[in-house]
Amino acid sequence: MAPVKLPKSKARSRKDGAAIPLDEADKRLMNLLQSSFPLDPQPFALVAAEAEMDLDDVLTRTRRLLDERIIREITPIFDTRALGYESMLVAAKVDAEHPQRAAAAVNAHPGVSHNYLRTHDFNLWFTIATPPDSELGLEGTLEVLMRQTGAESMRELPTLTLFKINMNLEMEKGTDELASAVDASPPRELDPQPYDEHDIAVICALQGPMEPVERPYDEAAAELGLDVEGLLTHLRGMVDRKILRRVAAILYHRRAGFSANGMGVWKVPEPEIMETGRRMASFRGISHCYQRPTYEDWPYSVFTMAHGRSKEECDAILDSIADECGIGPDGRATLYSSTEYKKIRLHYFTDDYARWEAEHA
Repeated sequence: MAPVKLPKSKARSRKDGAAIPLDEADKRLMNLLQSSFPLDPQPFALVAAEAEMDLDDVLTRTRRLLDERIIREITPIFDTRALGYESMLVAAKVDAEHPQRAAAAVNAHPGVSHNYLRTHDFNLWFTIATPPDSELGLEGTLEVLMRQTGAESMRELPTLTLFKINMNLEMEKGTDELASAVDASPPRELDPQPYDEHDIAVICALQGPMEPVERPYDEAAAELGLDVEGLLTHLRGMVDRKILRRVAAILYHRRAGFSANGMGVWKVPEPEIMETGRRMASFRGISHCYQRPTYEDWPYSVFTMAHGRSKEECDAILDSIADECGIGPDGRATLYSSTEYKKIRLHYFTDDYARWEAEHA
């Protein structure tokens, strides 16, 4: 298997978290790179035309935004579940005095893409995935992490219904836009999709950061022995098969000006979940919306992730949802992240998972 570019992560420092001044052209470009990066031999030329900017200016700005760590990377976003990986959100109660010890143990697993300290008794929240050929599987992996972290409790919160996942920060408009509703999309299916060795080769060749050059798909196509149009045709087919969601810019939220993220959790009765989840997902400021299982000590069935330029902006988004859905203070809670321990894009079909299991199982 060809070597792949592996993701790296470290806890966010104050310096890395400071917002960077952006002009209107930067904001317009970042909106387009998040939402409209084309499967085309020259995608930046199409972005430049839509932004009404020169191609050289678009490439120069994109390079600067990457170098200054405002854009994290431009990358294909593959669907973890469609590839047969088991994944879930996990809430853990760990030592509140020294949570970094538990966080380090969690971060060491290659399938952990996000890991945050949040304002709740369940204080460590992470997403984790294991590949189809994992010997431990997700349950066995969590048993190992339970021992390593010394967690008092772990709550498994798999996705039961995915109403929305679209990490697309609105750079140009204000709070009113983020707190407004747009047309809701129907819930997504999460079943594994069929794929073959050629699909795996395409994923391994393309996953990871793409360079801001006129023809960013050329390198992967050459590695695969394809012409560029052949690669792009295959990628379009992967979109149709739900394996590839899109290609997009992923931002460093805080450096892009979004200093707060609030996880709004909601007590929604079972018969109302499908309708209420759709309505919550329709809000522009919500990036993720899921139905998850409830427990005696965790009664919240619907999760919404709000991103804002301040805690007040997140609160405005979540308050608008509460008003729209008729949910009072006793039917909701908001958990804010106080420390980001890890945030990466998963890489698929690597040897890291087997090595971790050999070392820790």
